Amino acid sequence: MGGKQAIRGGRDGRGGLGNVLSGIAVAIGFALFLGGFVWGAVVYQPYTVPTDSMMPTVRPGDRVLAQRIDGGEVRRGDVVIFTDSLWSDSPMVKRVVGVGGDTVKCCGAGGELTVNGTALDEPYIDDTKPDSGLAMPAGQAPAPGTPFEVTVPEDNLFLLGDRRAASLDSRAHLQEAGQGTVPRSTVSARVDALAWPSQTMLERPRTYEGLPGGVSRPGPLRLQVAAVVAGAVLVLLGAAYGPFVRVLGRGRRERAGVR
Repeated sequence: MGGKQAIRGGRDGRGGLGNVLSGIAVAIGFALFLGGFVWGAVVYQPYTVPTDSMMPTVRPGDRVLAQRIDGGEVRRGDVVIFTDSLWSDSPMVKRVVGVGGDTVKCCGAGGELTVNGTALDEPYIDDTKPDSGLAMPAGQAPAPGTPFEVTVPEDNLFLLGDRRAASLDSRAHLQEAGQGTVPRSTVSARVDALAWPSQTMLERPRTYEGLPGGVSRPGPLRLQVAAVVAGAVLVLLGAAYGPFVRVLGRGRRERAGVR
């Protein structure tokens, strides 16, 4: 009898503190898990890219996560989602090559695109022609290397697709007001990551780092994912504490000969 009471008393003491700690872990875990999801829903919007104009960076049908931002936060090299009625009534996705005051020119001595006389190293571009059967916007994309020179108006952006031979971008609107540029106010989001079918963060091109203003910083997506994962782990560990203690206590009683 005495042995049984001692075991129960010790088990109850440890179990009381353990249950409190496991309850706290579950509560914190739920807060992190749900908070991460809610935070992500507020900051990011999903978007499906319908064309191949941003290949190889983004492929047709890819699902991306775009951070909701103000157009004033845009930097060179950003892949942005914008809506300009002169281009299309639907949201479009392009890369920012020039900002207000920049002179964008094609092409430099080596055939490169230049911004303010600085040749850009653009490993992300694809100059191949569109594949047959892929959805393409109406009109004709300018051939890569077609000469142009544009000085971007203040508070405007010069935008190009990464697949230059398949993109209806600022080059296709050079004869319009603003020489193919769009106001910053048309931008609603900046692509931060590919969500499906791959899960990849979108890197900022280094070629723009040396230009005034540099490149933008990644959004809080990594921190949000970490919060969700940490929350899930805490919930699982907290929920597993009770069954683990019961199994452990049963084993100790059996070894002690208590039934």
